[in-house]
Amino acid sequence: MQELPPFERNFLDKLREVIQQQMAHEQFGVTELAEEVGMSRSNLLRRVKKITGQSVSQFIREVRLEKAMELLKTGALNVSEVSEQVGFASASYFVKCFREQYGYPPGEVSKRMETVAHEVPPAPASGIRVPLLIVAGIFILLLVVFLLSRPDRENEILEEKSIAVLPFINDSSDSSNVYLINGLMESTLINLQKIADMRVISRTSTEKYRNSTKTIPEMAKELNVKYFVEGSGQKIGDRILLNIQLIEAATDKHLWARQYERNTSDIFKLQQEIAQNIAGEVQAIITPKEQAQIEKIPTDNLEAYDQFLKGRDLLVIGDDEKTMRSLPYFKKATELDPGFAHAYAALTVAYYYLDIFQADKKFAKEIHQSADKAMLNDPKLPESLIAKALTFMYDEDYSSVAPYLEKALEYNPNSTDVINLLSDLYANYTPNTAKYLEYALRGEQLAATSTDSMTRSFLYLHLSNALIQTGFVEEALYYVNKSIDYEKDNGFSNLLKAFVLYAKEKDMNRLKDRLIVEWKKDSSRLDILQEVGKVCYFMRDYEEAYYYYSIFLDMREQMKLDIYRYEHGKIAVVLEAMGKNKEAEALNKDFLDYMQQDQSIYKELSLAVYYAHQGDVQKALKQLRLFSEKENFQYWLILFDDDPQMDALNDVPEARRLWSIIEDRFWKQHQNIRSRLSDQGLLITD
Repeated sequence: MQELPPFERNFLDKLREVIQQQMAHEQFGVTELAEEVGMSRSNLLRRVKKITGQSVSQFIREVRLEKAMELLKTGALNVSEVSEQVGFASASYFVKCFREQYGYPPGEVSKRMETVAHEVPPAPASGIRVPLLIVAGIFILLLVVFLLSRPDRENEILEEKSIAVLPFINDSSDSSNVYLINGLMESTLINLQKIADMRVISRTSTEKYRNSTKTIPEMAKELNVKYFVEGSGQKIGDRILLNIQLIEAATDKHLWARQYERNTSDIFKLQQEIAQNIAGEVQAIITPKEQAQIEKIPTDNLEAYDQFLKGRDLLVIGDDEKTMRSLPYFKKATELDPGFAHAYAALTVAYYYLDIFQADKKFAKEIHQSADKAMLNDPKLPESLIAKALTFMYDEDYSSVAPYLEKALEYNPNSTDVINLLSDLYANYTPNTAKYLEYALRGEQLAATSTDSMTRSFLYLHLSNALIQTGFVEEALYYVNKSIDYEKDNGFSNLLKAFVLYAKEKDMNRLKDRLIVEWKKDSSRLDILQEVGKVCYFMRDYEEAYYYYSIFLDMREQMKLDIYRYEHGKIAVVLEAMGKNKEAEALNKDFLDYMQQDQSIYKELSLAVYYAHQGDVQKALKQLRLFSEKENFQYWLILFDDDPQMDALNDVPEARRLWSIIEDRFWKQHQNIRSRLSDQGLLITD
């Protein structure tokens, strides 16, 4: 087994110390341990699982059994007395656990000690080789006994209360009822996710099995869960018929099944009952706070809820046609129940993603009104908080976004959606490399419990991007490769990898070639297209840069997109070189307008670049001097420091002095982050 890093050993030692202090208390479990070490239950579960591969309950039991072995070796106490001292109320259960841990019952400890003592010969006078060989032999023997007496860990389904809800099947010949069956599945899933004592797989992870021919054990191996929930149902008039089954994943054994027949007016009670029954069958603990969340009724108007379910079934980010079709349902839901926060939040999301990348915005009023009503009716609903954050994103008031997303994360600490929004915020809108890295690391922790390969891929992508932006080249390469391992066709990860490899190799020709390979895989990728043009620009190959930038500008115009305005200065230089002075002047003017309104830390640097290109050295130096006081800026500024727009400053001593300050500040920040992360055990030191 690979040796644990010091921070992980220290963490486990701290847990052992706390457990040992409470050793005799039978009721001391996961919740009590989390409180003692000042962690949330979910964070403790994730961290222990990541380090040891065990659940926290298993870890606590192992510490108790280790102490039991120590006590039994002294010979001062019998098995029952030891059982009581290490917190086992049942001596028979203690014997069972001890046998599973060590391969023999506790009553044989003293006998085995005597046998080993008689079998180990005294050390010969000639040296230490023989004793070392004997110790190694005993270790190997114990290892063989241990391996033979324990289950195969590599193929073992997690013993925690992990569960996946498979897509429910519509038993009715009426396909118009599919939305209702999907809605019951979604609600069952959401209610189960509110229970901290369970690990519940996301819908995106299970949706791919809707028409799959894979067996339950095959799906279990892919998702790494212990239980599956299957469901099928139909609506007949005002009655809902629903069949639910709980299945043991590894064996495909049906553990529990129940048929529910309810009036549509009892749909919320039905959803609550299903979640509570399933939790009871897997012996999950539901706290009073979680119980209240599960019993919370989203709306008293059943027709409004029906409309909401129809809309939610259509809302698919990235599919404008389906998203547009969802709007009338959400609107109708809010008309029927003006206090329906979920529906207002869903409206906000739909409007936002229909509008955000368009040059001609259409839904500004609707986005703000629906988000405000969601917050008015339920300010503690994570969806309401996300909706409000999106309004600030829409208005480009980026400094106001974070508090709402952070509050949403407080109410739902396992939300990869919120983590990705925060990561994206600090990567692209209010650039802050330290905070970006903070949330990317939190995302990496969530990746350990996420079973959706695309979610994992994007979480690792964010972490790699955060690491390279703070100058951690090897670490960034490691995580971008992990991202690609989970989704080899993740074009964003392949794009980032090209730049990470450039940071490692400093070969711009190879960077350009790699980018072109990625662009040819999907010629609609405007992000890659402008990056190819930018690399040619830095190489001062303006003719080739013009080729790619021309395609980019034409496609952006055709698609009516308002993106990459901050790159207009570079494109203008290329157009000037190709004699396109009028077009270049328009882009330069737009670049200045855009940067004068910029709220990020890069405003002064961009203005310095603009003034340098215009030949106004003094204004350029003034802005560069202001930027030299900034912190938490990206490594790309250091890596791509030969910008053609800055040529006018190449022979200016003050400019060279200021740039030296900027570089020194970056590497000092890099070293501070390295030290902090290394101390926390989040980064392996060289």
